[in-house]
Amino acid sequence: MKHPLTGILPVAPTPFFDDGSIDTEGMKRVLDCMIDQGVDAICILANYSEQFVLSDEERAILTKVSLEHVAGRVPVIVTVSHFSTQVVIDRAKSAEAQGASMLMMMPPYHGVGLAPAEAGIFEHFAAVSDAISIPIMVQDAPLSGVTLSVPLLVRMAREIENVSYFKMETPFAADKLAALIEAGGDDIVGPFDGEEAVTLLADLDAGCTGTMTSALQPELIKPILTEYRAGNVDVALAHWRDCLPLINHENRQCGLRAAKVVMKEGGVITSDHVRHPLKPMSARTRDRLLQMAADRDVIALRWGK
Repeated sequence: MKHPLTGILPVAPTPFFDDGSIDTEGMKRVLDCMIDQGVDAICILANYSEQFVLSDEERAILTKVSLEHVAGRVPVIVTVSHFSTQVVIDRAKSAEAQGASMLMMMPPYHGVGLAPAEAGIFEHFAAVSDAISIPIMVQDAPLSGVTLSVPLLVRMAREIENVSYFKMETPFAADKLAALIEAGGDDIVGPFDGEEAVTLLADLDAGCTGTMTSALQPELIKPILTEYRAGNVDVALAHWRDCLPLINHENRQCGLRAAKVVMKEGGVITSDHVRHPLKPMSARTRDRLLQMAADRDVIALRWGK
């Protein structure tokens, strides 16, 4: 990429048929819908893509389909997280060869009781960086159970060539973002937030330059970023107030199922199936989600109609 990536970089959901098999044509429609939402980039195979229920073969198929279909219309970020350093290297090299613009990685973990010390985490990211030439986004999320200290992240940014983007999803993310930016300076190219933008205003105050949300309402969240960065903080705050109820319902009640439910209702995909052991959301939660999405007139709710 010629310029640092900023803005809204949502995670693409992985569509399945009702029988649980992957829907590659549905994947293409998801990507087209997201581009029509005005996103600045698309992330695939992340946690909100249900990456943890995909086989290696399915990951390879989805990577190929996605990168070929997007065809450079927007940058594509491919998530390559795995406990094994060699597996991540192999995934990273394949993604770059197929046209990925960036990689996203969590630190290596396998349950809260199996994670390397800081030296091993540093070596894990360094080995991947040495194998590729595109930027790496470090995903700092509670899901891993791994603590990534600000000094470790700064060291990674300074000493590992391709580590320059950071997605903060930890509690008190704004304070951590501010500390990272202050300590890391110019080496922190892309400080981002996540968690469906539930902490976006605080994180913008702290200096973040973008957010990685779901694909539910990126077209409505994006103006928060653009107005804030243009200095129109009061306008950004007004957009934030409008978006927050749906953000909160997604983040606290629906999780990764929200975008799939809305996209099915909107004709983007044919099924909102999630793979076991995940379960469909309750009718009560679904009805409220669709009512709130309709009130906000989200693109995904009408894109395929």
